[in-house]
Amino acid sequence: MKIWMPIVLLLAGIAPALAETIDVSDSHGGVVRDYNARWAELGSRGVNVRIVGPCQSACTVLLAHIPRERICVTPNASFGFHLAKTATGTSLLRAAYSSDIMGWIDAHGGLTPSFIWMRAPDIYKFFKRC
Repeated sequence: MKIWMPIVLLLAGIAPALAETIDVSDSHGGVVRDYNARWAELGSRGVNVRIVGPCQSACTVLLAHIPRERICVTPNASFGFHLAKTATGTSLLRAAYSSDIMGWIDAHGGLTPSFIWMRAPDIYKFFKRC
């Protein structure tokens, strides 16, 4: 009976389902509020995220909703941080970043109208490689 138990559990749908993986590449951002809603919904579904290219501006709000252990980065991954066009947008972005990410941003000049790019090797200090 013990041999059949994993098969029975799998067929019954009790075994954990594989989480969906979202690839992020060439995401130039947009309206922070819209990205925040999208990533909140995806985060509630338990998706994994693979950063395979640039994730800039509003895209970075995903950091508020996807646990770090569900994010991996490839050698081409990058995060582009900057001030949003509105104070509300900037507040949402700041709230999305953990203290260590904000520390990195501050050490590289802070949030300004110009982008600050987190790429390899720095990105590997914060996120696992895919």
